[in-house]
This record gives sequence, structure tokens and C-alpha cells, in this order.
Amino acid sequence: MRTYHCFWLLFWAGQPHQSFLTSLSGRTSGFAEKEKILVLSGSSRQDPHRSKRSWMWNQFFLLEEYTGTDYQYVGKLHSDQDKGDGSLKYILSGDGAGDLFIINENTGDIQATKRLDREEKPVYILRAQAINRRTGRPVEPESEFIIKIHDINDNEPMFTKDVYNASIPEMSDVGTFVVQVTATDADDPTYGNSAKVVYSILQGQPYFSVESETGIIKTALLNMDRENREQYQVVIQAKDMGGQMGGLSGTTTVNITLTDVNDNPPRFPQSTYQFRAPESMPPDSPVGRIKANDADVDENAEIEYSITEGDGYDMFGITTDKDTQEGIITVKKALDFENKNLYILKVEATNTHVDPRFLYLGPFKDSATVRIQVEDVDEPPVFSRPAYIMEVKEDVPINSVVGTVTAQDPDAAKNPVKYSVDRHTDMDRVFNINSGNGSIFTSKPLDRETLLWHNITVIAAEINNPKQSSRVPVFIKVLDVNDNAPEFAMFYETFVCENAKAEQLIQTLSAVDKDDSYSGHQFSFSLAPEAASSSNFTLQDNRDNTAGIFTRKTRYNRHEMSTYFLPVVISDNDYPIQSSTETVTIRVCACDHRGKMLSCNAEALIHPTGLSTGALIAILLCIIILLVTVVLFAALRRQRKKEPLIISKEDIRDNIVSYNDEGGGEEDTQAFDIGTLRNPEAIDDNKLRRDIVPETLFMPRRTATARDNTDVRDFINQRLKENDTDPTAPPYDSLATYAYEGNGSVAESLSSLESVTTDGDQDYDYLSDWGPRFKKLADMYGAMDSDKDS
Repeated sequence: MRTYHCFWLLFWAGQPHQSFLTSLSGRTSGFAEKEKILVLSGSSRQDPHRSKRSWMWNQFFLLEEYTGTDYQYVGKLHSDQDKGDGSLKYILSGDGAGDLFIINENTGDIQATKRLDREEKPVYILRAQAINRRTGRPVEPESEFIIKIHDINDNEPMFTKDVYNASIPEMSDVGTFVVQVTATDADDPTYGNSAKVVYSILQGQPYFSVESETGIIKTALLNMDRENREQYQVVIQAKDMGGQMGGLSGTTTVNITLTDVNDNPPRFPQSTYQFRAPESMPPDSPVGRIKANDADVDENAEIEYSITEGDGYDMFGITTDKDTQEGIITVKKALDFENKNLYILKVEATNTHVDPRFLYLGPFKDSATVRIQVEDVDEPPVFSRPAYIMEVKEDVPINSVVGTVTAQDPDAAKNPVKYSVDRHTDMDRVFNINSGNGSIFTSKPLDRETLLWHNITVIAAEINNPKQSSRVPVFIKVLDVNDNAPEFAMFYETFVCENAKAEQLIQTLSAVDKDDSYSGHQFSFSLAPEAASSSNFTLQDNRDNTAGIFTRKTRYNRHEMSTYFLPVVISDNDYPIQSSTETVTIRVCACDHRGKMLSCNAEALIHPTGLSTGALIAILLCIIILLVTVVLFAALRRQRKKEPLIISKEDIRDNIVSYNDEGGGEEDTQAFDIGTLRNPEAIDDNKLRRDIVPETLFMPRRTATARDNTDVRDFINQRLKENDTDPTAPPYDSLATYAYEGNGSVAESLSSLESVTTDGDQDYDYLSDWGPRFKKLADMYGAMDSDKDS
């Protein structure tokens, strides 16, 4: 007969707040029981005879966050093999067995030793088994069961951000999306309402609202204006348990900023502006600034200024300062108080970025009136032209008028004007100007070939106020006259072959002229009268400003005449006719049969002597040897042994005696005094010479004192004689220096210290009589004043 053994798991049913049981069959009992048994067996589950297993349990619920002092009771294991005699032993394995969950091995009671948190681990899987205590063999197969941690509402909703930042354009419609906030709840969303979150607004009404289920924040008030209020702080609450009382909650802050739109037109704070501008203000100078206020910011506040009408529309302009959004009024043309002293302008300010949605608020522009008063200032004279161009012939006499400049005082006073030439532009003082009428005239001869253009500057200044002056450039062109004779274009030196034939061309001549010819130069060439009949050459004028030199005879002998000088007369066709005589040098040379030059008159110095090339080389070598001999002889003389300065008794070889005694400077009272040359009595008898050490000491000889009018020659001869007879002098040649000058000079002093200090005390007219070498000095010191009054 087959025997079945059962394994029962019992739970204490009297404490429903600690654990919960779920039937596998899904049936519920309508009456209370103290124990419910889970039957586990090692036989087949399909055995139809196991009627005791109508209640079968394999999962249990345990409340989280248990706060009792004792261990939390989970359930009880029991086997139908347990006879109560202690022969069986219950063991538990799986998640948390032995640590988190413990079992009484005798009774099978299971307890939780720690407080459990569903958010950390919601399910524990364990295995139970009963074994024979004596044999250690299992009496029941191992059975698996589940302990689920039952959730309680112990976690409040948490927002994903502590602070949200959002922005929307101002003047937005009601219901405009702002931002969505999100909160999460760690509780079990499948059990009850512990994780069901509902959103509500605690702060920020009536401007904003929030959807309770989605957390979307929207605008709730129409036409919120940034210019009135820009920042809003909204507090949103998230509450679980579906928002019911007793639910847990969390909050977050949402900072909402209204961004700007162009809903405000520019406005001038005043309708009329007044400015003053002096008439001397140069173009593009600022007159003043105006500004239209705009409550908007950034690009919505950008303003463009323009002058729409007024009598100064073409005299003034306006630009926009991008940094300050101000309109800068500037001068476009020169102002003239005498012509017009008041201008009235209409200035308009317009937004550059207009939003079509707000055009109904009115035109986004404004206008104002600007009055500009021109102030009178003392202006400098104004010339009739910005520049003057004048022409003058180079042969005009001095003081000839070249042209006239005119300037007037533009002020109402019409002050008289004085003219002058800026000498920095006319350093040579070639021109002067009449200070009263402005006529420019020459003060020196002109030469077009030296300088074609003279660029000078004329100054016009008010007589009453010389500081008010103006300048004008004057360009003076020097016109040409025929005052230069033509000349050869280059220096001509040619040759003719000894074997030349008659009428053979040996050179082509050309000429240049420094003068300027309007119709082109035309030169004529001819031989000078003294050479026309006796010359060995002829000259042919080609009528194209060139001429050719031809041979007149058949052969030439360079021994008879080695060089010919042919005078050529060159004339121009201008008025007055200018001509010059130029010389062509023609050398007679030896040539080959093709006319190529071989040698000229240098060969004539060689051939008549009859010396060969070898003889010339021998003569040259002799000269070189002679020069070398002279050089060696001079070197040997310089190396010749000289008489020694001091001969030693013990050593007869040459001795080099070096005197390194240097004077003691100004403080050395025993140093050489050149004054003794003229006053020998000044020599101290006790002082000896320091440059030598004589073998025998002699007392210095006294010499007669030189008279003040003594001639230099006599003085030197006297001193020479004294040195020759002086036994204390060294026995070798010495150089004596005599710094005696004499009593004066017939030419007297050449110093400029005694010259006069002012030029007014001197008359330099005599410099003009000293000839051309003193012409420059005569021009510098004898020139008259540059401004010559009429």
C-alpha cells in the first residue's frame, strides 16, 4: 500500500496587520481561522487522493516599515511527518535566509529580524525543507514560496528639478504653454493611491495655472506686459493619494520671465529741441544729440532717425548712435552766418523692427522739431579761387607782374586784407607780392631750364587781426624763350683709317637744345669758317637734325698728323637764332682691309726707335731690379746698429734703456715749466732734471733773461748755443721745443668776438663789387624785404 506524506506551512491568522495570505485556488473563506496550512508533498501533484490540499499557499505578504520592538512574525512551517517528538528539523534557504528571515528548527516558525523597505526590495524568494534530525535525510522535498513586501505610503512625490526656469513672450494669449513640471513617487503604483500624484498651484495665481494630472503650466491672464512686470515666481505642489487628505506632498519653484516684444513705439520726451552752431564749424562736425525713448529692449528698441523736412534739409544730416540709440545731428555743408543764421528741421524716429501683431497700437514712430541757430565768428579772409595758375616768360625783367590774387573778409565788418608770400615755399625769394592789391611780381631772373614750375603759397591776413589768415597755393609756370644754343648730344671722338678713301663717312653727328620748341627743333650744321677751306674733312647737313663727316682725300698719314680737331657750328631756327661751335676729335689710326682699327698714334712712339719687344722687356726688368736694390738698401740702413745710449763697463753689447718716468700732472711742482725758456732765472738751484740721471752732478747754468722784444731767430740761436756748451746736457741728440710766439701780429686778431652784434650797423653793398665769388653773400645780406608796399 502506497503512503503519502504532507508538508504544512501554517500562519498565524490572528494578526492580519503583520502578514497577508493569498490562496492559490482563488477561493476565500467566510469564517475565521487561526491557522492556514500550506500542504507540500514529495509525491505527484496529480494524485487525486490528496484531498487535504484544498487550501494551498505559496506566497505571503509582509508589511514594510514595521516599527515594533519584537521580530515580525511571518508564518509557520509544518510537515505531516512531524509527530511532535522532535525527530524532524526545519531548515530555510533563499533570499535573506538566516539573516533577514530566521526559522525555529523545532516548531517551523518564520520571523523577520529587520525592518523591510519595499522600495529597496519588493519580493523575497525562499525555499523550505524538513529533514530527519538523526539521519539528516529530507523527509519532504524542498518547496519554494514567495514573501512580498506590502507597500505603505511612506514616500512623498519628488520633482525632477528643484527650480524650473521658463520664459514666454509678453502679451501672450490665455492658455499659452509655459513649461511642464514632473514629479515621481517611489511607492508602489499598483497598490492603492500611494503613487498617484496630483499637481496644484500654491503661488502664481491669477497669472498662471497648472493641469492637475500632467503638470503643464499655462498662462491664465490676458496681455501680461513686460514693461509693468517682468519676473514671476510660481510654486507648484505635487501630492500623492490622489490629492486626498493624508497624502504626502512635495513642491518646486518655477521662475517665469516675460520676454520683450515690440509693443511700444518710440516717443520724444519733448517736441522742440534747440542747438547753436558757429559758422566756422567744419563739415561732418556734430551739432547736438536727440533721443526718443522706447520702453522695449534690445532690437525692439532700435531706432532710426531721419530728417523729413525743413529749410536745412541739405545743410544738416542725422545718424544713429547704435550704442546709445541717440540721433546725432551733423553739418553737411559749410555754414555762413551772413547768408542764413537760423535753420528749422523736422526729425522723425522710427522703430527698425516692427511687429505686425501690434500695429493696432498705433504708428511706431514719432517726430520732433529741431531749431539750429548759426552763430557769427570772426572768419579769415576767403580767396576768390581755391588755387591759382599763372604763366610768365623766363626772359621778363625783374619786378614784372606775373598775376594777381584776391581775398576778402567774409564778415560783415569787411576788414582790410594784407598779402604776403610764405617764404618756406619760396626760399630763394624769386617772387614778391604787393601787400595791398595782391599782385605777384618777380624779384630775380627766371630760367625755365633750371626750374619749370614754381609752387608758392600766398597768405592773406586781416590787418586788424593778423591771426585770422588763410592760404592759397599759386602755381607759376615759366614759359620758354630761345635763350640756349644747341650743342652736341654727346662728346664725339672718332677715327679715320690711314687707307681711307675720299668721300667716306666716318661719323654721324646729332644735337640737342635745352629750350622747348613748340614746332620741333630744326638744327643746321656747318664747318667753322676757319676750317671750311683748309680742312681735310667735309660736313654734310642731313636736314633731319643730324650731319655726317666725310673724308676729303684718299690717304692719311698718322706720322704726319695723328689727331685732327674739326670745329662744327650748330644753329637753331627759333627767334632769336642761337648757335654754338662744337669740336669733333678725329684720330688717324691703322686699319685692316675691312676698315677695322688696329692701332692709333700709340704705335708711332714705338716703331721709330727700332726697338724690339724683347729689348723693351729687358729694359723693364732692369728697372724693376734697380728699384728692388734701392728698397733693400734703405731697409738695411734702417736696421743699422746705432750707438748705445749708455755703455756699460761690464757688457759691451747693445743696451736698450727705457725711461718710464711720467710727469705728475698739475700738482707736480717739479715738472718741466716751459716758462723757464724765457726766464732762466726762475730755475730753482735745488731742483734737478727728472728725465735723466747724469753721472756727475753739475749746477745748472744761469742764462740771461730774454728781452720782451727779442726776435724769435735770436732767441732760438741763444738757447742753442747755451745747450751746446752746457755740460749737464745728455751726450746724445735731443729735440728741444720752444713755445715762444712773440709780442703780436701785424694782422691783429681774426676773432669775431669784437664784431658788431646787429646787421643794422653794417653796410653790405660793397659785397656786390667784389665779383661773382661773393654774389651769394651779397644776395643774403643785401636783399630787400620780401613784402614790397605799393
